[in-house]
Amino acid sequence: MIFSFFRRTNIGITTKITITATALLTSLYAGRTYSCQAFSSSVSSSSSSLFSLLPQQQQQQYRSPTLSSISTSLRMSTTLTTSTGTTTIPTWDELQTRISSTSVGKALNDDSKLRLVGKGSPNVHSKLRLFDSNDTSDSDNTETKYTIYRDHAGWCPYCQKTMLLIEAKEIPITIELINMRSYGDKSSSFLRKVPNGLLPALENNDSGKVTLDSAYIMEFLENEYNKNWNGENKNIKKVMVPDSRTQPEQYKKYTKLMTLERELFSWWCTFMFRQEQPNPSSSSSGNGIGGLMGNIFGNNKSSNSNNDDGDNDDDNYVSPTMNGFLNCLETVDLALSTTKGPYFLDYTTSHPTMIDFVFASHIERMLASCAYWKGMNLRSPEEYPKLKNLRKWMDSLETHDYYLAYKSDYYTHVKDIPPQYGPSSNGVSRFTQIQDYQNSIEGKSNSSWKLPLDDDDSLQPLYNGIPLPKPVLQSMNIQSDNGGSGIGSYKKSSSTREMKVACQLMAVWKLSNNGSNISKFAARGGPDGSKNVRKTFGAELADPYAKSDTTFIDTVDQVLRIVATSMIIGNNDNENNEQNQEPNSIPGSEFASLVQNSVPADKKKGVIASLEYLRDRIGVPRDLPLASARYLRAYLNWAIDVLKLQQ
Repeated sequence: MIFSFFRRTNIGITTKITITATALLTSLYAGRTYSCQAFSSSVSSSSSSLFSLLPQQQQQQYRSPTLSSISTSLRMSTTLTTSTGTTTIPTWDELQTRISSTSVGKALNDDSKLRLVGKGSPNVHSKLRLFDSNDTSDSDNTETKYTIYRDHAGWCPYCQKTMLLIEAKEIPITIELINMRSYGDKSSSFLRKVPNGLLPALENNDSGKVTLDSAYIMEFLENEYNKNWNGENKNIKKVMVPDSRTQPEQYKKYTKLMTLERELFSWWCTFMFRQEQPNPSSSSSGNGIGGLMGNIFGNNKSSNSNNDDGDNDDDNYVSPTMNGFLNCLETVDLALSTTKGPYFLDYTTSHPTMIDFVFASHIERMLASCAYWKGMNLRSPEEYPKLKNLRKWMDSLETHDYYLAYKSDYYTHVKDIPPQYGPSSNGVSRFTQIQDYQNSIEGKSNSSWKLPLDDDDSLQPLYNGIPLPKPVLQSMNIQSDNGGSGIGSYKKSSSTREMKVACQLMAVWKLSNNGSNISKFAARGGPDGSKNVRKTFGAELADPYAKSDTTFIDTVDQVLRIVATSMIIGNNDNENNEQNQEPNSIPGSEFASLVQNSVPADKKKGVIASLEYLRDRIGVPRDLPLASARYLRAYLNWAIDVLKLQQ
């Protein structure tokens, strides 16, 4: 992951620079009129696990980063001489102190410490989960009966559904993070246990027996812990699979739903990864007989092409495979409509069960892929009114904090789907929507990844459920719409200052906690960062053997510290004497001047490339939840635009 796997390094610099005017930048940025786009990186992005970018032997060394293991080495401040005086840019250690003095920083620090001992909020990086119980009667014993092996990056849908069941049922377990082949090499120790390298894998820590296949693992854990736990344990109530003897009708429905999920998956694969049949009544490029031949011989006009003739963009056309996929989705929606609650089974309405998690991991990817490659917003009630129960089901899942911990965003998914499933086919209609959705997902539109951010995301609703970890929300006294700080939607709080502060401070907390190593990582985007010999992987820019451009590390580090400084604000106007600037706003001209003048002219291009390299590798949920990740992406884009204005 970006923010924790490198060791801290000592980089001390002192620079004196003369300030230049930034009024033009401020006026252009505030007016959303950009003379240069921050999204024109020549290198496409990837969400591959950044932990896997280390050589394999180094991965073992950095396998389990903790707050206590991160070096707190001192660094020199950077002093900039400006027209109005001298400005000192704080060190990373000073920034950590400042963010830790905020209520959000304190909450995140405390939660991190709890996670080290198996407690705390659900988190994709947890290595131990004990919840309120241990496998043994010794309260000091943190050994568990089982170890689950799952992927580093949070890409694997089968690992995701397994972890959702573990979190929902609160099963004590040890967790080991393993690379997927699409973004890194697997350790030899894991391959000795699992020669085919499949994930997830469950190991009995006593016998060493390894179990594969997510569905089997989930059912096994369900049976194992229903059998072992006594009636006093609250989690015995969370039955994830109906009993075939005492709940025969529910179990029969469960088995049918498992089959339906595989049918839906098959239709999605057919629709998404095979060429659609073009509209036979259309003569436009990419449609009709000519379009069919183009699909066959590879010269079809892609969905990324500009379609200037609106009459050729047949938004109403539904291909046979799209029709089959949508019909299957409607069958799923019908199954949800027959239950008393929002979930698939009737024996409980208070929490999702195993079948919900089985569907969730792939439907999450269907939503992202349909928007990006086919121009379909399946969560839109206007576009797809027949899927109202499916939307209600998704909204209900998103109210659970353990789902947030493993939920990805569309950007990450469209980068992790091709290396796992193969390249997707472009849609044969809806070209304008496809382009609009792609721009939104990749941060190329003026309404995404740009300050000030919209309160919500039209494609990916942020507040239908819990947007941030509970400790963060509680630290800001943010309550759900039903009056609590836990399960529920947070739509009423979406536009409040408290929510914006929470999202922004969580992002800068993550950046500041390992800043100098993030600078080193970002410098891989420098001119010489890509020249070293490397082993390639299926994911776009998964380069675990890449090296930083060392001539840019110091300068990139300085810019990132300015970005972090501009993001730290108090929880209220007077707290901690932080700057009196509103969250989610363009930093003042003094910060723009610092960025502009901290980078020599001959280094601007390389620093821009480094910041873009970092921005494009912020993964969800691996690095941050989306509500916070988009703040970090947007503030990095602000710094990029500041530098591009001078080119």
